[in-house]
Amino acid sequence: MIRRLLTLALAAATVSLSGCGYNTLQRTDEQIKAAWAEVVNQYQRRSDLIPNLVNTVKGFAAQEQQVLLGVTNARAKVGTIQATPELLNDPQAFTRFQQAQGELSSALSRLMVVVERYPELKSNQNFLDLQAQLEGTENRITVARNRYIKAVQEYNVVVRSFPSNLTAMLFGFKEKPQFTVENEKEISRAPKVDFSGPQPAPQSPVPATK
Repeated sequence: MIRRLLTLALAAATVSLSGCGYNTLQRTDEQIKAAWAEVVNQYQRRSDLIPNLVNTVKGFAAQEQQVLLGVTNARAKVGTIQATPELLNDPQAFTRFQQAQGELSSALSRLMVVVERYPELKSNQNFLDLQAQLEGTENRITVARNRYIKAVQEYNVVVRSFPSNLTAMLFGFKEKPQFTVENEKEISRAPKVDFSGPQPAPQSPVPATK
């Protein structure tokens, strides 16, 4: 009799706890998916700009093959990663995504350093248009990432907190991976594309002495 009462009490407690926090878990999980979709969308926007950007730079600085190839290869690496919502449940896959995007940011930064050497490129209208689009996209990436970070923070707190952590365990809700400190450093070094300030005139080569 006592065992039966304990079983019933345990069943009632399980049902009660399953409702505690379940709706919050569902809501915050959906917020993460929406925030992640926007992150991926903005990264894709950047990726779509790169072929035209590389071709434009190549038209003025064809000799910079190593830098141009670095951007192209980094973009190709990003394209091999399927950034689906399922990736958010795989910390290793999420880390690979971060690393690939960080490498692309670094490659773009090196490309922009090269651009500084070519004043005629910086005055090209096609490049100026691409520059403006890239700058706007980098800003949107930052905003989208911040929204994702906040959504994950809210969700992970629910997953770890009592009694909603019991509901999370019961229904298989697990903590989501977050952008790492190292990746934040990569983003802080995202390409600077503002060439509106005065630029130094190119120096004439010094004639060799006989």
